[in-house]
Amino acid sequence: MARFTKSNHHEVLTLLALVAGCAFPAGRNEPTSLVAVPNSARTSPAGATESRPNLPTTAKTLQVAYQAPAESPPAPPKPPAGGAPLPEGVPPDPIQPAPLPGQSVPKAGHSKRETSEPESPQPAYRSDDPSDPFSGQAELPVEQLVAEVQARNPSLQAASDAWRAATERYPQVVSLDDPMFTYMISPGGVGMDNGGGWMVQAGQKIPWAGKRALRGSAAAAEADVMRGDIGDARLRLAEAARTAFYDYYLARRQMQVNASTRKLLTQFREIAWNKYQVNQTTQQDVLQADVELASLESRRTELARDEEVAIARINTLLHRAADHPLPPPPEKVPLPDSLPAAEALQQAAVESRPDLFAVQSRIRAEQANLALACKEYYPDVNLVAKYDGFMPENMRPAVGMDINVPIRYARRSAAVREASDRIAQRRAEYQDRLDQVRYEVQAGLSRASQSQRVVHLYEEKILPATQRSLDSAQVNYTSGKLDFLRLLDAERQLNTQREMYYQAIAEHHRRLAELERAVGEPVGTGP
Repeated sequence: MARFTKSNHHEVLTLLALVAGCAFPAGRNEPTSLVAVPNSARTSPAGATESRPNLPTTAKTLQVAYQAPAESPPAPPKPPAGGAPLPEGVPPDPIQPAPLPGQSVPKAGHSKRETSEPESPQPAYRSDDPSDPFSGQAELPVEQLVAEVQARNPSLQAASDAWRAATERYPQVVSLDDPMFTYMISPGGVGMDNGGGWMVQAGQKIPWAGKRALRGSAAAAEADVMRGDIGDARLRLAEAARTAFYDYYLARRQMQVNASTRKLLTQFREIAWNKYQVNQTTQQDVLQADVELASLESRRTELARDEEVAIARINTLLHRAADHPLPPPPEKVPLPDSLPAAEALQQAAVESRPDLFAVQSRIRAEQANLALACKEYYPDVNLVAKYDGFMPENMRPAVGMDINVPIRYARRSAAVREASDRIAQRRAEYQDRLDQVRYEVQAGLSRASQSQRVVHLYEEKILPATQRSLDSAQVNYTSGKLDFLRLLDAERQLNTQREMYYQAIAEHHRRLAELERAVGEPVGTGP
């Protein structure tokens, strides 16, 4: 049996270190030397021996090979507390952590493990439905989506049908009443040679001049009300489509952030695992990383649900099955540099808002009804022509007219007052609607401007600052100057801020959609 004395102690340790390929800091007042780390076997408290993989000195190993304080004496690292491995299992390969929660332990000879890699670029979307307007496109375009929703949604079709039905009122109200035809015959006069046993008469009612035109004006104005409803429905559908689109965009981008965060946290777990292997941290760091990964997985299921809900909303607006597949949203959406002035938007809203046009049309309809009520003071005429066989022969042909006598002034005066009050009501409704439109434009512009500033703040200050904070925390944890919980706090902060950044982008576009509905037309960028 070979015996080692104190004089050759360092030479033996140096030889073992060269064979094992592991570095360990030297003790105080001693030169830095390579010290062997037992890696062929370790003994559990019960005396059982479990195999342990070699840890070669590579660039990745050096990243997590941490030195002990200078005043600590050189000593081989001890096994973890209790000598037992983590519950998740022994890492199969060098510098690989224990299996993640829920992940199966790789068998011997298998070094490949599952990682949360970002999704590879998807090919162009293909649909089995030949009528799918998005087939063959790599990304879902928002403008085409809005156009397709406006073309397919049944609510807009209902408004269009209501307008077409209202337009058919005009030819009905301007038309004359049907002519009246009367024929009379006496039973005793059948077969009489002088024709004195029968009579025939025709009549046509003619309203007082201007009444039919006024009825037509009122009907046309009511049809314009329906046309305004169509425009309002188009604006609301456009807003709903854009909102659903950016909900879809937000869910997909936040899922992307979640995947990259899980990948980063997996790297942090590897660092904690390697520090735990050399007894420079506790098992708590690794377990805390597992808890954080589980939380990210829970968040991923929530985002997947949000994506499914957004897809269902888009398909519902498109009037097709809620689970119909869609192309992915774009990676980036453009942001306007600036917004138009409030005065220009207010003026555009007064000229473009279809609901204001609808209220104005109702005012025109009530004005026509008022003029028609005034015309009711004048009589209508019924022209009559007849041939009366019961009369003497020289008096049998005759022409004449029937005329009503408008002497019920109380009824007609009440109708005039009613029409006048209706006009006052519609005008008050227009002023109220106008005030509401101005408020919606101003509020929408303020919200859009504020959300735009928030996006720029995230891009210029918040995200760079949180990224620098995480980088600093990672370096300090690597050097042993920071605990793992502080590193996790920096990681959570970056993940939260990145999610909120995409939320700010989606919110800005939602506010732009709201502003466009308030204005009644697309909002261009300012000077």
